[in-house]
Amino acid sequence: MVTLTALGLSADAEQVYATMLDKPDFGVAELIASLGIGESRVRDALDSLAELMLVRVSHERPGQPRAVKPELGLANMLLRQEAELAEQQARVAASRAAVTRLVAARADSQSAGGAHGERLLGMDAIQDRLECMTRIMTTECMGVHPGGAQRPEDLAAGRPLNAEAMSRGVVFRTLYQDSVRNDPATIAHANWLLEQGGEVRTAPLVPQRLVINDRARALVPIDPADSRKGALYVTEPGLVSALVGLFEQAWATAVPLGATRAQDPETGLTRTEQEILRLLGRGMTDEAVGHRLGISLRTVRRQVASVMERLEAASRFEAGIKATQKGWI
Repeated sequence: MVTLTALGLSADAEQVYATMLDKPDFGVAELIASLGIGESRVRDALDSLAELMLVRVSHERPGQPRAVKPELGLANMLLRQEAELAEQQARVAASRAAVTRLVAARADSQSAGGAHGERLLGMDAIQDRLECMTRIMTTECMGVHPGGAQRPEDLAAGRPLNAEAMSRGVVFRTLYQDSVRNDPATIAHANWLLEQGGEVRTAPLVPQRLVINDRARALVPIDPADSRKGALYVTEPGLVSALVGLFEQAWATAVPLGATRAQDPETGLTRTEQEILRLLGRGMTDEAVGHRLGISLRTVRRQVASVMERLEAASRFEAGIKATQKGWI
């Protein structure tokens, strides 16, 4: 049987579940005797299994637990996890919109050199501020980099200061879009970060470009659609806290670099394919979807064609109907 510890179950719960599948007539006493563990550990394991709906009360033997078959119990557990992930993504999207509005409003009202922030116009001013932030940070750097491939010269420029910061014990957590997995320069830089002790994750969709140092200072674009127009440097605790929350939500649903994105067990779709369907269902063009996900127009159309083939759909309209009927979108 496939190990269940990766799904959050303890070793005791896995043992109890496996034994109940093999010996469906076993009650608590028999489980204690068979496994050689105490009653409290068996009951704790049963409670954990019941929460995941892998154990139910038997109809034939009232008061005695019975194991739910893996093909049913584990499928239900995956469906619940997928629903929780969808809710988390919805919260990330709502937070992204709220923070974007907050930053825009702040940028409009904040005068240069204010007590809790500063407007930075031009890439030179932004780079100078980034360098200052990197030199004084002491504990943690969170970074979000939306879009596809990063410019090699931009990646190389920050390495010396980043390396010096990591040598002081600063923890780097960097979030990219999935599309960078196909860019050698960005992947090389990401692997360099990992070698230095940093953490790198990717997701189909990520929030706006963002850098947060020590959970006390942040740099965000004035215009999320064009980060080169300028940035807002903020230290106001309320705004920085909101940005940290946005980062943590996105980080929680991202996948570590090097890990393979699993297909949905029910639909066979990858997360990127699911996002493409969702965005197309909102009326976005192929070009807009590619820009949002940081992938090429060719890649969008290739993945749409693949989904249409699996749905046996002759047109996108038919594919949309079938995908909705199957609960894919």
